[in-house]
Amino acid sequence: MTVELTTLKNSLRIVSERMDGLQSASIGVWVTAGGRNERIEQNGVAHFLEHMAFKGTKTRSALQIAEAIEDVGGYINAYTSREVTAYYARVLENDTKLALDVIADILRNPVFDEREIETERHVILQEIGQALDTPDDVIFDWLQERAYQKQPLGRTILGEEANVRGFGKGDLETFVDEHYGPEQLIISAAGSVDHAALVSQAEALFGDMGSRKAAGPETARFTGGEIRREKQLEQAHFALAFEGPGYRDPGFYTSQIYSIALGGGMSSRLFQEIREKRGLCYTIFAQSGAYEDTGLMTVYAGTSGDELADLAHLTIDEMKRAADDMSPEEIARARAQMKAGLLMGLESSSSRAERMARMVQIWGKVPPIEDTVAKIDNVTTGDVRLFAEQMAASAPAALALYGPVGKAPDLAALQARRAA
Repeated sequence: MTVELTTLKNSLRIVSERMDGLQSASIGVWVTAGGRNERIEQNGVAHFLEHMAFKGTKTRSALQIAEAIEDVGGYINAYTSREVTAYYARVLENDTKLALDVIADILRNPVFDEREIETERHVILQEIGQALDTPDDVIFDWLQERAYQKQPLGRTILGEEANVRGFGKGDLETFVDEHYGPEQLIISAAGSVDHAALVSQAEALFGDMGSRKAAGPETARFTGGEIRREKQLEQAHFALAFEGPGYRDPGFYTSQIYSIALGGGMSSRLFQEIREKRGLCYTIFAQSGAYEDTGLMTVYAGTSGDELADLAHLTIDEMKRAADDMSPEEIARARAQMKAGLLMGLESSSSRAERMARMVQIWGKVPPIEDTVAKIDNVTTGDVRLFAEQMAASAPAALALYGPVGKAPDLAALQARRAA
């Protein structure tokens, strides 16, 4: 299996990998623009635009888009994140040309029918309402906002309700004009694909696009802070975040291994100490997320209001203890989990296509998987302990609390416990 990467004259990039033995392929277009590329008055428009993707083009109705893919047994979807918007399909090998043609039609010929805009406006408002009714979802939006206050990276992907109510056809067209140029498009495909045929079709579908270089996103500034929302819920929701490395930072792999050892599985420190030994919660985990220029190491748990203070204090204590005595065995286990997750994911053509698109976005190429595994293996116990010390003692922090949280310590109290 060999990754091939071609750049058209207008800077649009095509990356593919043939996976022998498969009779299907995953193919899509990744746009290197998402929520953090929005101006404040645009907040939510990238997600709204994604919702409009399948609502009709100059050549296909919404029904015809769905039928074109489903008539051949395929699947088509899209998603929006803070740094990317993706439009992708999975089809049998003989239908990859059809899939890319439909996706290109969606991207290049949308009509943004006013009736469909109103329908999707209502759908998105329902989605916002559903998120607000899902505490273990909304708390991460609030945590993000506290971590990156008054910045695009801190705003919700769904957008503020007032913005969503006001968006019209012109707002969608403006965002496309600003961020959907060939420089921002990456076609990625994996499975039973022919790279030369893919490049030829991409040239025909996108080769006439003129340059529309977009300004980069606003540089992130981790501000930290606290948000506390009292509400009568069965559980109190606790989310604590620390500034971590971005995905180009040399410490990226160290942060990933640290978060797995701290709270990434049933054998992790937080799970064993707080759930298994103390019985203070059902769910607790740690994870490291990364962006272009910053990252978040996050701990989340749900517990009763009466036990929230104990859980918060134990979380800080376990983080401090990890800086002193995290063992080579724990690091080896976390490395194994990280490598297994990476390699198992590569058995899926969809995961391969997505990974290649992100690697091209980040590095301008797709590093060999062996290089990534080597970087994971090169992380030492000393590296992780040093990172653990930074997280426990000095990394800027943000806190979000939701539910019966009146007895919870505030961020200042947790900071004092870190310093003790």
